[in-house]
Amino acid sequence: MRVNIVAAGVIGVAAAIFVSGCSGQPLSTREKGTLGGAGIGAAVGAIIGAAVGSPGAGAAIGGALGGVTGFAAGNAMQNQEIANQQTQQQLQEQQQQIERQRRELQQLQQQSETE
Repeated sequence: MRVNIVAAGVIGVAAAIFVSGCSGQPLSTREKGTLGGAGIGAAVGAIIGAAVGSPGAGAAIGGALGGVTGFAAGNAMQNQEIANQQTQQQLQEQQQQIERQRRELQQLQQQSETE
C-alpha cells in the first residue's frame, strides 16, 4: 500500500511536469521553480514519511512545502530577470542616443570647418 501511494505521488508530479512541458510555451522561471520544488519536496517528503510510516502524507506535505518554496525562489529569480532585461534595454537605448549625438557633433564640426 505504501509503495502505491509513493508511486502515485511521483507519477502525479511527473504528469504535472509533462503537461506543463507540452503546453507549447516554455516554462517561466517561476513555473520551473514551483515544479522543481514540488518534485524535490515530494520525493524528500516520501522518504521521510516512509521512515515514520506515512510516505503518502510525507510526499503530500513535502510536495506542498516544496512547491511553495520553489514558487518563492522562482518568483524572485524571474523578477530579477525582468529587472535585468529592463536595465539592458535602457543601456542599449542610451548607447544609441550617445551614438546619434556623436554623429551630430561630427556633422556640426564639419559644417563649422567648411564655413
